[in-house]
Amino acid sequence: MTLSTAFTKLFGVQHPVALAPMGGSAGGALTAAVSRGGGLGLLGSGDGDREWLARESAVVAENTTKPWGIGFLTWQIGVDAVERALEHNPVAVMLSFGDPSPFAERIRQAGAALIIQVTDLEEAGRAVDLGADVIVAQGSESGGHGARHGRSTLPFVPVVVDLAAPVPVLAAGGIADGRGLAAALALGAAGALIGTRFQATTEALVTPSTATAIVQGHGGDTERNSILDIARSSRWPSKYTARTLGHPFLDAWRGRETELAADPHATRQDYQLALSRGDIPPLPVWAGEAVDLIDDLPSAADLVSSIAAQAEEALARAGKE
Repeated sequence: MTLSTAFTKLFGVQHPVALAPMGGSAGGALTAAVSRGGGLGLLGSGDGDREWLARESAVVAENTTKPWGIGFLTWQIGVDAVERALEHNPVAVMLSFGDPSPFAERIRQAGAALIIQVTDLEEAGRAVDLGADVIVAQGSESGGHGARHGRSTLPFVPVVVDLAAPVPVLAAGGIADGRGLAAALALGAAGALIGTRFQATTEALVTPSTATAIVQGHGGDTERNSILDIARSSRWPSKYTARTLGHPFLDAWRGRETELAADPHATRQDYQLALSRGDIPPLPVWAGEAVDLIDDLPSAADLVSSIAAQAEEALARAGKE
């Protein structure tokens, strides 16, 4: 059984698995490994920093000849960042969290596929109107940033599939193994965009302590809020909050976000002081609700193929037991 979908046909990849372009962890080595494994690696360029993009794109090129792409935080970039990305000849550019309209036509003109991540039906409708080649429907179970009032993956994905047809849709949020991929396919998605599971791989750009925290973490320990963005003076749009594992600042400020935001300078000083003392970890551990399913640190290339194989087994077994 081969999991051939509109997504695999569009990009000429073996498996309907894409790497979430996570800023800070989806670097060149991880992107290349996912692509070598038969999925679509997406480099997490975030704000489009010139030096980071050049360095990590070179790492991808050195380690795979398979298709790969680049992802951005849409609210944080200008056209110049997209122009720089296109110089590296990605097969796709993914835009998340913000208005993709200023960049869509330029991406298409370069011959790259336009992937747009959406967190609600308004965003999904806009992605369709812009002519997205692939739409990622992100559920609220996802790690890292997502909609403050997002919908769960299970009911959200098929609604977007129906709205976007015939545009292929990838499911995102709460998917960490082949059973999740199988469920996404059963919902009508053409594949899955996976984040947290790929942070716990040998190629991810994360610290050993972060990888360990993910392997040992539990979905019930994750929560979505804006506290750490406020404390770190991160200018994320208020529409989006972040799901992380537990953090001392969450315990100190939970339910007091308005108070926290009222004096961001003092908050930032407190946060930096706690960092310097070693009282809090240097970075939040972004993690989704499926973190319970992660218990090892494999190569990302091997992980892609094992997720696909498990999905095939799950689909073949469904309804037969």
